[in-house]
Amino acid sequence: MADSEKTCLFLPPSPPCLEIFQLSRVLDLPPENLIKSISAVPISRKEEIADFQLSVNSLLENNDHSRPDIHVQATRLAEKLKCDTVVSEISTGQGTINFKINRELLTKTVLNQVIEDGSKYGLKSELFSGLPQKKIVVEFSSPNIAKKFHVGHLRSTIIGNFIANLKEALGHQVTRINYLGDWGMQFGLLGTGFQLFGYEEKLQSNPLQHLFEVYVQVNKEAADDKSVAKSAHEFFQRLELGDVQALGLWQKFRDLSVEEYIRIYKRLGVHFDEYSGESFYREKSQEVLKMLDSKGLLQKTVKGSAVVDLSGNGNPSAICTVMRSDGTSLYATRDLAAAIDRMDKYNFDTMIYVTDKGQQRHFQQVFQILQIMGYDWAKRCQHVPFGVVQGMKTRRGDVTFLEDVLHEIQLRMLQNMASVKTTKELKNPQETAEKVGLAALIIQDFRGLLLSDYQFSWDRVFQSRGDTGVFLQYTHARLHSLEDTFGYGFLDGFNTACLREPQSVSILQHLLRFDEVLYRSSQDLQPRHIVSYLLTLSHLAAAAHKTLQIKGSSPEVAGARLYLFRAVRSVLANGMKLLGITPVCRM
Repeated sequence: MADSEKTCLFLPPSPPCLEIFQLSRVLDLPPENLIKSISAVPISRKEEIADFQLSVNSLLENNDHSRPDIHVQATRLAEKLKCDTVVSEISTGQGTINFKINRELLTKTVLNQVIEDGSKYGLKSELFSGLPQKKIVVEFSSPNIAKKFHVGHLRSTIIGNFIANLKEALGHQVTRINYLGDWGMQFGLLGTGFQLFGYEEKLQSNPLQHLFEVYVQVNKEAADDKSVAKSAHEFFQRLELGDVQALGLWQKFRDLSVEEYIRIYKRLGVHFDEYSGESFYREKSQEVLKMLDSKGLLQKTVKGSAVVDLSGNGNPSAICTVMRSDGTSLYATRDLAAAIDRMDKYNFDTMIYVTDKGQQRHFQQVFQILQIMGYDWAKRCQHVPFGVVQGMKTRRGDVTFLEDVLHEIQLRMLQNMASVKTTKELKNPQETAEKVGLAALIIQDFRGLLLSDYQFSWDRVFQSRGDTGVFLQYTHARLHSLEDTFGYGFLDGFNTACLREPQSVSILQHLLRFDEVLYRSSQDLQPRHIVSYLLTLSHLAAAAHKTLQIKGSSPEVAGARLYLFRAVRSVLANGMKLLGITPVCRM
């Protein structure tokens, strides 16, 4: 074996390189083909398990071999491999070859790699090697000005933020867009309503709440009084025609609302590179209609509206309406114009829309229309749908705005923290309560498939034990306090022989898997893989904290254990930040 091969002993979070070179020769396959067939073994209750396993099944598929009994094939391959300075034991499982790594090497390399790589741990893996750096646009949150900021917008906000965080962590150039519902008949109602019931002082002090109150009141009036409905229609027509006074009032509503949203998003730890909106595309959507017409794709209906027939045979389910009978555009037309404009502006490799699953058909049709218009890049557009949350109500009633959710989170978490002694010592308990509460909300939301509906429960969300965001924050704060209590003097180095206990080994084996978990989430954009991983890591840390005492141990043992806990805290913090959670150091 060449010296260059021996130097590539083991670079966590990666498979053992020596074994890859052996396998490469035995199977006559290039090493890079083996990377994704070898994975770290998930920890189990058994103390002695392998660290890595090779899926023989995937190798046979890759190499197109004849397929004899998988177990027999695994045994034959294992017999051709030898233990060495890296691999201390080789065994076989059901269709797998299992490798146990030299414990001293495992401990030293994993912990050093975690500390050295810091926030990049797991992202430097061979799983991501050769990954092309892309321009990615993510559209998410997208509330409607003057309407309720409902739970769907909250889900879109945290899911879109996670996807953008993950893509950025992987080195892509990400543009975050908030596509506001800032045009349409509701602004006719709002303009008329403000002239009737609006107060400038209330608008300046709490724009979102006041505009919502005006909107609710004018809707009631319009239902009973046709003259109010007529005034609203006239106001929107003035907007469409570019009336300076009407546009000035609309611009004020929009600017104040965006300013308020930015303030609230900041509390969430969410930011946007662009605040766009439907209003940006009212003129460009007319250009889209002309393009559709020139390509012979626009069909007029008896009622005077215009549609695109995606089936070509009049199938009602494949017809997309793109223009009203009065010639004005619709949501679909504006989305077409926005997509074309964004490609011109950003030249994206991928554009991701994060909305509820009720819009799946809408986006399928938008992407199809773009393709038949001749835009091949429509294949690069992706819709990430999510399910419905039921039962999210504050104590004052249904959720109206995101700020109501943040207020409720802070209130409930402060009550939970009131019984804890250390809460009294916090400089800003309100801020800590909000961060812990947001973690609770995000973990509750991200535990299952995004597409699934779920029943929201405040009581379940704020449990301090079990698989919750509160437990993750508590674990992080507890590990941070260990470093505070025992100081950083221990962290200069460590003796690997002091970390042989089963609890230490289980943590090390779990740390090995972080890159694979990140890779899975990067492939399907589901945060649940990371959530599950972090919860398991927190449970392992909690168990280890009970048995691996630092106080009363020799300096050598205490130092090694402190180094282990520091590595756990580092990976825990990395994962939490990807999910959009700000880790707290005290609570």
